[in-house]
Amino acid sequence: MPLDALSDPTYLRSIIRLSLTVSLVAVLVSTVLSLPIAFAVGFADFRGKRFVTAVINTGMGFPSVVVGLLVWYVLSNQGPLGTLNLIYTPEAMIISQCVLAAPVITGVALSAVESVDDAVRDAAYGVGGTRADVALITLKEARYGVITGILAGFGRAISEVGSVLIVGGNIAYADGTSKTRTLTTAIQFEVRKGEFEVALILGAVLLVLVLLVNGVVLRLGGR
Repeated sequence: MPLDALSDPTYLRSIIRLSLTVSLVAVLVSTVLSLPIAFAVGFADFRGKRFVTAVINTGMGFPSVVVGLLVWYVLSNQGPLGTLNLIYTPEAMIISQCVLAAPVITGVALSAVESVDDAVRDAAYGVGGTRADVALITLKEARYGVITGILAGFGRAISEVGSVLIVGGNIAYADGTSKTRTLTTAIQFEVRKGEFEVALILGAVLLVLVLLVNGVVLRLGGR
């Protein structure tokens, strides 16, 4: 794609829209799944807790290419979910990003929950609070850590290249608009073509988007 193609707002807008949609949905789903796990593990005292925590922390460093291969196999025609025809679609990219973002959100949120002073929970129980009440109070105390985990998960998702390239295919329609091409895969594509100026511009757009999303989330979190 020549540099002047970026002057067409349709191309850039389609890539930005897909990148944000995929990553935000993936982080939303990951947060819904991760926070209950973080609270359950953080509150409970059970045999094997250290092992579960170690598994969560290990998941934070999952190689993205391996995750992409596993998701590709599961969704491919030969895989168990092949009949759903999700391979090379935004939905497949969301699944892949969820697998990568969920352990990050879970791990950071778990650390935040465990860092809350036991006296806070004891005081909540002491005034007749239920487990739900105690969980809400703990969430309030640990909110900055939880927000940090969500932002870390978003950063992991939106900056992903390997797995989304494998399951999404970096596909653009004939008119240049994106089907499964995100900002990161577009950057990789342009670098391979030798279009370094285009890649740098796309990289700057990606950086601005990450900063904006982080700023909005921190603002909503009251930090």
